[in-house]
Amino acid sequence: MSLSELVVRLDRLTLEDLPRVGGKNASLGEMLGQLGQAGIRVPGGFALTVQAFHQMLAQGGMGEAIYRRLDQLDVTDTQSLATTALAIREQILQTPLPAEVREAVRDAYAAMGCEYGDGRVDVAVRSSATAEDLPTASFAGQQETFSQRSWD
Repeated sequence: MSLSELVVRLDRLTLEDLPRVGGKNASLGEMLGQLGQAGIRVPGGFALTVQAFHQMLAQGGMGEAIYRRLDQLDVTDTQSLATTALAIREQILQTPLPAEVREAVRDAYAAMGCEYGDGRVDVAVRSSATAEDLPTASFAGQQETFSQRSWD
């Protein structure tokens, strides 16, 4: 699999890429394209693709384990919801990124460092779901953001 299937620069995205990178990323790409055509410079970034997400879920059978938990979940029991969410969160935190995804992110970050500065740049990390805002429901804000100072 090529690294470009896992990570893509925001300035190469349009709204047509929503199924591949989520609504927020596709919208940012569209905005960067429009503003760039108007001569307005905006710092770029990169997006992890749905394929990268699927590789993470496949890591060590994590996705199957999560779906088994969710299949057994009683959604009317708030204690069960909290316990299951905590267990899934811990499983995600304990599962390392697949090497291919980690390499793609490192390469994209290094490229940004060369483009915007001395090799290290501060970044904002945002979630972007492919179905974040639907006509009958919004899931915005349900994802948690984590900060990490080192890639080591």
